[in-house]
Amino acid sequence: MPELRKSPIVKRWVIIATDRARRPSDFHSEKKEASSSGGFCPFCMGNEDKTPPEIYALPHDGRHSNTPGWLTRVVPNKFPALAIEGDLGRRGLGLFDIMNGIGAHEVIIETPQHDLEMGDMPIPQLRAVLHTYRARILDLINDTRLRYMLIFKNFGRAAGASLEHPHTQLIATPITPRAVKQELESAQSHFFDKERCLFCDILYQEIKDQERIVSANEHFVALCPFASRFPFETWIFPRKHSAHFSHASDDLLHNLALVLRDTLKRIALALDSPPYNFVLHNAPNIQGKARRPGYWQTLDLDYHWHIEIMPRVTKVAGFEWGTGFYINPTPPEQAAQYLRDVEVSWPD
Repeated sequence: MPELRKSPIVKRWVIIATDRARRPSDFHSEKKEASSSGGFCPFCMGNEDKTPPEIYALPHDGRHSNTPGWLTRVVPNKFPALAIEGDLGRRGLGLFDIMNGIGAHEVIIETPQHDLEMGDMPIPQLRAVLHTYRARILDLINDTRLRYMLIFKNFGRAAGASLEHPHTQLIATPITPRAVKQELESAQSHFFDKERCLFCDILYQEIKDQERIVSANEHFVALCPFASRFPFETWIFPRKHSAHFSHASDDLLHNLALVLRDTLKRIALALDSPPYNFVLHNAPNIQGKARRPGYWQTLDLDYHWHIEIMPRVTKVAGFEWGTGFYINPTPPEQAAQYLRDVEVSWPD
């Protein structure tokens, strides 16, 4: 019988359509079209002058800006959603609110190799990507106009990617996004009631039950959420409570690289390299200008950063848009079992 399940994190109901449960072989993923020989890629090494001037790169030393020799490279988006220059200019327009489109929009080029996907990267390369994420968040926190920095990755055309070369994007906004705000409010409410972190409570239960765990090590756990919106949706949490990804140590990022790569590889093998979206939900920036009284002042106690990975193997249609419900034809317990059973081997 189908089930209705409610997420305690965002208070969202999901329909787990058990009567039409689907296995990985039932999903037909979009095949990535091969680039034509001689095709031009502005993100490949040697084409540094074809992108906007870089903001950041690894390694730091022994290399001039905008030249070859990098592991990761960050440049402004050529067609930014928000502009870095200017004032917020908050104002009313009758019943409406309006402000200038101020923010940051950056592209993190993950590797010099055009076809090296995140799930196949050697750990030192993936670790460099995560170090770059941390560095950019730490830098943008200093801009008092910005309240939130979202790291996200679109892999495959169906997930919104316009270029094949492996890359992530960062958009910093002057407001806290609604989806994150829902998580923050639930976390704060749970803490006020129980003096515990909601995410830590969920982790404790999931680790005890084991049935939705996909991958884990000493520091991180990957799991299919109880109220998964999509088939094979997987979240990665640090075991130790932390609100801020930007506070992660080098050792922690190394362990995150291990679990992240393992999880992405399992999804790729189980679902034939599907398109996916990847988001990093981090605590908002509270270091800037004066905030409203009580503005996220308990963050360090109640919020828990995490990564959400959403394979794009089903379509969101009218029912979802009209109700806010999602219909998931693969129960997360089955999805986790499929992913755990995938045989993964690594050369390194």
